[in-house]
Amino acid sequence: MAVDPAASGAVLKRERVRDALLELIEARSPGDAVPSERALCARLGVSRPTVRAAVDELVVAGLLVREHGRGTFVAAEKITQELVPDHGALTVPQARGVWTSRILEFRTLPAGARVGRRLRVSPAAEVRYAARLRLVDGAPMAIEHLHLPAALVPGLTEAELEQGDLYEHFRDRHGVRVGEAVQSVEPTVVTRAEAELLDVPELSPALLFERLTTDAEGRPVEYVRSVYRGDRYRIVSRLALGPSGPGPGGVEGGQGHHHPGFPPGDLTSRGPVSFSAHGVVQHG
Repeated sequence: MAVDPAASGAVLKRERVRDALLELIEARSPGDAVPSERALCARLGVSRPTVRAAVDELVVAGLLVREHGRGTFVAAEKITQELVPDHGALTVPQARGVWTSRILEFRTLPAGARVGRRLRVSPAAEVRYAARLRLVDGAPMAIEHLHLPAALVPGLTEAELEQGDLYEHFRDRHGVRVGEAVQSVEPTVVTRAEAELLDVPELSPALLFERLTTDAEGRPVEYVRSVYRGDRYRIVSRLALGPSGPGPGGVEGGQGHHHPGFPPGDLTSRGPVSFSAHGVVQHG
């Protein structure tokens, strides 16, 4: 499958505008106004349709809200349900299929405020940025935007990003041993440019992943934002119910709290829940 340069360029431009908008959102509080589309166009040096599309995406994602006649505002904070078990209880087996990658962009650039905070580096520190199209058995599955501290992987090559397992390359070629990762997943829809790369209709459902990976010493080594096709990818959780014990706040069974997939109620007889998550390719 040939990558359309126009589609990939549109995706990369949208990603840069999206990152700039996210920095504005993170610097404000819920209910605060964001600059007008005209002001954003002048600040970012892009066209109004590009800004509007990026704002539309963040409205759909629940990060911004539009109020007719008033403007656009930072949305209220989302309610977060963590799926983080005790240390060492989470494992992520390899998803099925033959996974390959095609590089859309690969360059070195300043981290910026938002990525710098996640990687715990100065905004001026260099990061290796890569955008790649992920394919399974030759079919497009996801678009990934990776940010890696350049000081940790100064000799990273495009070939490493396209061939083999990236974490194995970290270990074998760069001496970086991955320790753990925290990953969030939420629903979204694909933009027109993303739809062209993923071979799906515009506004098709998708899964938005954000992951921060750290090494054995706890240093951030990778921040990734990925959009996966909703019609071909799903997550399956295996739930193991351990011995009963005090829940959050010292209350037996965790009264007042509930685990995803279980109705609210008394889990005293079942105890805390640990998770192992599988990335599963859903072939349609």
